[in-house]
Amino acid sequence: MLKQFITHYGFSYGYSDLELSTKTKENILGGIQETYNKVYDLISQAKKGTLQLSRGLSADEALEAYIVNELSKARDKAGSTADKSFDETNAGRIMATTGARGSSLNIGQMAGALGQQSIRGKRINKGYNNRSLPHFKENDTNPDSRGFVKSNYREGLSTLEFFFHAMGGREGLVDTAVRTQQSGYMQRRLINALEHLKLEYDGTVRDPHGHIIQFLYGEDGIDVAKSDHGEAFRVQRLIESETIIDTGKKATKEEITELSKKYTKTFNPRLTHAVHDALLESKISRDGVEKVCKKALELYDDAKVEPGQAVGVVTAQSIGEPGTQMTLRTFHFAGIRERNVTLGLPRLIELVDARKKPVTPTMDIYLEENYKKSKEKAIKVAREILHTKVSALVSSTETDYSTKIKLNLNTDKLKERACTIADIEEALQSSKKKFEIETSGNSITLTLAEESDAQTVLAMRNKILGTKVKGVADVERVTIVQQDDEWVIQTSGSNIAKVFEIDGVDKKNIRTNNVFEIASTLGIEAARNALINELSSTLEDQGLEVDIRYLMLVSDLMCSRGYMQQIGRHGIAGTKTSVLARAAFEITVPTIAEAALAGEVEQLKGVTENVIVGGNIPVGTGTVELYMKVVEDG
Repeated sequence: MLKQFITHYGFSYGYSDLELSTKTKENILGGIQETYNKVYDLISQAKKGTLQLSRGLSADEALEAYIVNELSKARDKAGSTADKSFDETNAGRIMATTGARGSSLNIGQMAGALGQQSIRGKRINKGYNNRSLPHFKENDTNPDSRGFVKSNYREGLSTLEFFFHAMGGREGLVDTAVRTQQSGYMQRRLINALEHLKLEYDGTVRDPHGHIIQFLYGEDGIDVAKSDHGEAFRVQRLIESETIIDTGKKATKEEITELSKKYTKTFNPRLTHAVHDALLESKISRDGVEKVCKKALELYDDAKVEPGQAVGVVTAQSIGEPGTQMTLRTFHFAGIRERNVTLGLPRLIELVDARKKPVTPTMDIYLEENYKKSKEKAIKVAREILHTKVSALVSSTETDYSTKIKLNLNTDKLKERACTIADIEEALQSSKKKFEIETSGNSITLTLAEESDAQTVLAMRNKILGTKVKGVADVERVTIVQQDDEWVIQTSGSNIAKVFEIDGVDKKNIRTNNVFEIASTLGIEAARNALINELSSTLEDQGLEVDIRYLMLVSDLMCSRGYMQQIGRHGIAGTKTSVLARAAFEITVPTIAEAALAGEVEQLKGVTENVIVGGNIPVGTGTVELYMKVVEDG
């Protein structure tokens, strides 16, 4: 019936479906004007110096973050006003609510306002001296001059708005072109590193030389392709379908335990518990329980991964394919972000490359019982962690370019970082430099032992400004955040080994996104788990679903030698035993020349080598060899 109705109903969407009443239009423009006034207010506050600073940001950064936040709210408000003014029968609303195509954001941009155009996650500010285009005054505070578009697609953009919109759109095109290259190369490296892994008859995943990468594929031996969203079966579903036809009195706890023990011997512990608990909660009879267990066992056996399967290639493809859909730069200003974090494809590449230093290292530091409830104590610990150099405490320096360097200290900064002049003196004395130290009031004068030229004095001054007064090296910014009812310290910059030494820190609960650092501090097993968590959260942030078993296999392979190896030519792909496989990937001629020099032997056990010589590939059906016994007549 419904099909017939839809067939005769017809469904179209046109310009007239975007008409708004004059009142709604006025509302939208009024809302944008209000936001503009708020922005002007923020700017005047910043000029007076009364703007409340956000954590760890300078005054200018904080102002910019607040403005971007307000403008993004303005667009959302304009969009939702436009969206709400259409009734339920509007074709655009129907498409967006049923999820057929489009979203309320699209309707908002067509009928409400386009909003802020951004380049690399910032408002448009490049162009001429202190202005984006010659059509604006210098240092104009009006959001229009920084690429905020008030118009919508229905009424059309003004010339300037169109230009800004084209700037924003161009970035999208460049981004797509760059991304396809990067993700294509990442996928090629993954496939090369993993192609030779296959499942053996004993359930282990090994390379052609018999080195074990995983003792049991995915830690439960389930084939992801045959599973139901990563589970061998959904026990709840089995119980529900059984409940419909089940008769008889509810099985006792003893009967359920006995049956589930009998049938779930081969299951992994997690699944065993899940089945047992679900059966206890259900209301089915003994026969019903047995039926469910039998069906579960059957499904479990069907979902197991088969020997000979090329689990490596499947894994590489399953991680490589979402990479093509990932965005290169995702900076959606939803509120104000405390710290800058690499997301999307660049982060994924950074992880499989096992980089020693991520672009944006961060730590989450949890505190001990007696520290975590009090904000004051948390701030005290944070000050001990924050890396404080002399330059952070100085308001100005003076020098006569021959023997004297004078540091004028800023009392506010000293107070903020909880440092004293004595601390600075101590730091300078320990830095084995040849000079006398004198303090008077808020300044320190350093007199060099011998007269030097200007260059030497300036180099000395820069060295002194870089001297550490206190804190943990590499930790550039600290913010304390309340999570549930405890205070947590979040940092930009990571140095887990040194943080362990600080009092008040919960040593069992420090997290960092620098996997390499975890490997060198806490060991390879911790690094393997951290790698899995980082990969999975990177993919989840992008809204992509990749089964955990694939991430486990990649992490296990990267850590299989007891130290972190990258996926590319300096790691797994470059240390393969096979000469031809190494040569086929990258740096061909030197590889072959060195192998000839060392007299290496090619054993033709992997995939690439056999493709090159036209042999049988030892994966899947190629793992099995048949021998025939020929009986000769007497």
